[in-house]
Amino acid sequence: PPRAGVAAVASPIVPGAGQLMLGRRRVGLVLLAVDIVVVGLLVGVALLAPSSLLTMWVTPSSLTALLVVNLVVLAYRGGAVVDSFLHASRRGALDWLAFTLATAVVVLPHVLAGTLLVTQQDLIDTVFADSEPVAIAETTTTTTTAPATATARSVTTTTPLTTTTTSPPRIWDGHERLNIMLLGSDAGVGRISTRTDTIILVSIDPASGDAAMFSIPRNLTEAPLPEGMGRWGCNCFPDIITHLWANGEWYPDAFPGPQSPSVNALKATMGLIFDLDVHYYAKVDLAGFVAVVDAIGGVTIDVPKRIVDETYPHELGGTEYVVIEEGTQHLDGHLALAYARIRRHSGDFARMHRQRCVLGAIVDNTSVFDLLIGYGDLAEAIKSHVETDIPAERLGDFVELLARVETDRLASLRITSYNYGTSGHAGYQIYDLEQIKTDAWRLMADPTVHLETQDADGLDATCDESFD
Repeated sequence: PPRAGVAAVASPIVPGAGQLMLGRRRVGLVLLAVDIVVVGLLVGVALLAPSSLLTMWVTPSSLTALLVVNLVVLAYRGGAVVDSFLHASRRGALDWLAFTLATAVVVLPHVLAGTLLVTQQDLIDTVFADSEPVAIAETTTTTTTAPATATARSVTTTTPLTTTTTSPPRIWDGHERLNIMLLGSDAGVGRISTRTDTIILVSIDPASGDAAMFSIPRNLTEAPLPEGMGRWGCNCFPDIITHLWANGEWYPDAFPGPQSPSVNALKATMGLIFDLDVHYYAKVDLAGFVAVVDAIGGVTIDVPKRIVDETYPHELGGTEYVVIEEGTQHLDGHLALAYARIRRHSGDFARMHRQRCVLGAIVDNTSVFDLLIGYGDLAEAIKSHVETDIPAERLGDFVELLARVETDRLASLRITSYNYGTSGHAGYQIYDLEQIKTDAWRLMADPTVHLETQDADGLDATCDESFD
């Protein structure tokens, strides 16, 4: 019979192998049967329902279950090692060394898995909301068919978010489109207030997976506000929209609603601009963006034109000379942020164009390996720099929905002063909001037909060209 060390080393690889080597046929076959069933289940899930694995990773109750499963599998594998070692007749110094190594091979992966699961649970508990935003505790069913030549108007009916089945409603139930507002703020060292220089609305059709991305220019002036909101008597925000969040902080009573004044303000104005209900938002600051990109190992971007800023404002304070050369570039967090922020020698609209490209690159460049290697740093970055009202219990639905979205079908509308500007001065620009709304709805109604007619592009196409 083999030595104890040989049987112990075989057991972590295939529990039951050590027992078979020792002639303990019945025990070995039982363990091998368990191995085959477990591996078969994992392979089946990976092939037939791969998104369910990601869903479990973001569902709090599933994370608890995975922690328990991790401990059970650890006990199973560890028990197989100990059992095979103890039932061997020959145990010397080398056998004990082999047993120690086999034990480490068993324990270390489960410690890593347990650490990742605890980190993920802490991240979800810290960042994501405990419940639905009050504003959408009831769903709004929206008719999204836009007329061919006129602005689309939504017809809404409000119904309780309930279901006749025992399973909870999915995040998009009751919505013909799910709309998420993404905000990038310049809050940081040396900045007194928060400006949301990046404002993007992502609208997803749950049925088809088609999605549209609309970037709002930071200098959009006189953004609409609903009656009863604001303090200017014009049902609008007379300043540029990038200052609206700060006004929510300064004048909280002027922006009543179910959430913070700043969130109420931006959700309301974006909803009026596009005639859509804004269901959720997520906001990240400058340092957070840098940390997130660094945690995933940076991003690779095809830069169509050399970018230069002689006095680029560093996210940690001060200025620096930044050059990003034309061609394929792998950018760390700092340079990826600079690529998304710089508007010297180009302008706001080129910057908006690059911001969409950076978001697409982050999605396309991030691998499972990158996430595993940098997950601790990524989780800390998100916890420290990201805020959102997406509820933790809805994250599984988000994973399922986003799995349907393909970046090459993610249509984007160029909202520029050239296309939509009507008047303006000294950095303040009035836009034709009715035309923006009409074109946005046409794009959402049929992204493939209206990409060219509405001066819109798929995300991949826009990122292959310079835009000044």
